[in-house]
Amino acid sequence: MSQLFHIHPDNPQPRLVNQAVDYLNKGSVIVYPTDSGYALGCRLEEKNAMERICRIRQLDGNHNFTLMCRDLSELSTYSQVDNSAFRILKNNTPGSYTFILKATKEVPRRLMNDKRKTIGLRVPSNPVALALLERLNEPMMSTSLMLPGNDFTESDPEEIQHAIGKLVDLIIDGGTLGQQPTTVVDLTSDTPVVVREGVGDTRPFL
Repeated sequence: MSQLFHIHPDNPQPRLVNQAVDYLNKGSVIVYPTDSGYALGCRLEEKNAMERICRIRQLDGNHNFTLMCRDLSELSTYSQVDNSAFRILKNNTPGSYTFILKATKEVPRRLMNDKRKTIGLRVPSNPVALALLERLNEPMMSTSLMLPGNDFTESDPEEIQHAIGKLVDLIIDGGTLGQQPTTVVDLTSDTPVVVREGVGDTRPFL
């Protein structure tokens, strides 16, 4: 069964954040809170951990995995960002958005959409997620924790442990969250396209 950490949603305890990052550094799959429900995460280079996440979510090569980044400077390392896309990103991060952009060569091929060579990028505002990223000192490979057949993100740590506690290594309990996923915005062409409407306001992109 997975380990369970209770981390304060507003003032994350550094000791527990450090222990959670130790799990990531050992190749673990973790469940952690974001500003739009819970997510699954692992380090970028951990191929086995990513494969475990794919099995939990039943994902294929057309899925846009998300790089969870702590700030805009990390976004530009892993994605091709022109001036108009940068303005949109600057005005809408951190927040409940996932932006689809063309990936750079820094992104492992297995993380890209097979056909389009794109990647999802996100800067969260959740204090626990930001504390993890700050301590990890690199982006985290991530995807919303939406179980097969569901169109909502998991929001209750106890229910998550019951459902997938044997499939992950660590669950971070950061309180009960909302169930709406992020709003997904495609920035690969001249005009932003809202791919999925979620918790983030779509008006800036219409």
